[in-house]
Amino acid sequence: MKRTDLFTERLKLRLIDMSDVVSVHQLHSLPETDMFNTLGIPKNISETHSVIEPWVQDNQQQEITNYTFAIEQNKGNQFIGLIALKLRSRKYNRAEVWYKLHSAYWGKGFGTEALSRILDFGFNDLKLHRIEAGCAVDNIGSSRVLEKAGMTKEGRKRQVLPLKSGWADNFEYAILETDKRMYHPHTVKTEKAV
Repeated sequence: MKRTDLFTERLKLRLIDMSDVVSVHQLHSLPETDMFNTLGIPKNISETHSVIEPWVQDNQQQEITNYTFAIEQNKGNQFIGLIALKLRSRKYNRAEVWYKLHSAYWGKGFGTEALSRILDFGFNDLKLHRIEAGCAVDNIGSSRVLEKAGMTKEGRKRQVLPLKSGWADNFEYAILETDKRMYHPHTVKTEKAV
């Protein structure tokens, strides 16, 4: 398996493996992180295991098309969330990004920092043309993260997200390889591939 670790000044993004199941389960079990997520709170750790197993299998492919990273703090390797980049058809040369951070780390710039690093990885290493993202219209924190990283709000899809609170609208965001990307002072351009 090719291992890709991405770094910023404060964070390490590494491909998840099955040893992350407890951390991911705890993250997915938080009501505040579930509020705008369609996955739902898992009934038990076995359900979380079945959710992340395909992600781990994708990460082990010779040619990865769905990168799922654990977000860790460099100091102490504390797991603080997940971020993923799902590649679409090679013809269109685009991908979709999603992320979820533990609520204890909200408002500290970690989401923007991790997203900025993933955008750099997508454009510089994978040579993508376009990266897309979406978030519930009431998810103000996520909208801020996307905009701070340089993504443009392109539209609104009506009632596409089945949330616990009912059907929700979704903002559509994107950034092109030619768009100005946000430079984050904590971003470091180092990468290890093993």
